Amino acid sequence: MIVLSKPEDFKQILEIINDAAVAYKGIIPEDRWHEPYMPEEELRHQINDGVIFWCFVEEGSIIGVMGIQDKGEVTLIRHAYVRSAARKKGIGGQLLQHLTSLTSKPVLIGTWADATWAIGFYQKHNFRLVSYEEKEQLLRKYWTIPERQVETSVVLVSLHWKI
Repeated sequence: MIVLSKPEDFKQILEIINDAAVAYKGIIPEDRWHEPYMPEEELRHQINDGVIFWCFVEEGSIIGVMGIQDKGEVTLIRHAYVRSAARKKGIGGQLLQHLTSLTSKPVLIGTWADATWAIGFYQKHNFRLVSYEEKEQLLRKYWTIPERQVETSVVLVSLHWKI
């Protein structure tokens, strides 16, 4: 079941993000990896900046999370993670389908360029990579991330995206 997160879900959301993000260790640039991958303060900042989390709940436990953020003319999908033990069961796809159904705006997704499994996941769900030039423009316009992360990321867009 997919439900809107509640304030009391914060610790579980943080735990899931950091559990699932271990997949990026050794894949993303070493200078962008840190322990924990997402500190508590960063998650609070993301929520305060408008990221709304939705949770996939099974047998009373949250096993997947995905955020959505309204950026005016577009919607961003942010922080999509499924517990390591629950991967490959369609949870991410269900969350993505639910969140994209919540908006009529074009949807943008940023991820690490070397996270080929993440890129493939989004492509399987009808998102396409944008050009290098478009990626540079979109990341600087809609995300607040360090320059090094801009250099090492890609952006995928929903099929009805037009620049």
